[in-house]
Amino acid sequence: MPESIIDKIKKWIAQVTELGLLLIALAIVLQILVGNNLGFFDNVVGNLIALIGQLGDNGVVGLIAIAIILWLFAKRSPG
Repeated sequence: MPESIIDKIKKWIAQVTELGLLLIALAIVLQILVGNNLGFFDNVVGNLIALIGQLGDNGVVGLIAIAIILWLFAKRSPG
């Protein structure tokens, strides 16, 4: 059965998301090893800490946002 356009778009978005997550992980490791002199990646760890802090400052709304984000990432099928 041929693949629909929607299925192709969903696969493409999943692959782009996976690539983004891999780049974030790489940037975190490089920043830990090298420091803040990464140029393109800027201050990834600081940005993540600030995002987590903002979500935490929002109380219940922050917890709901974190739950939604985790649900979206857990819903992805591996590979």
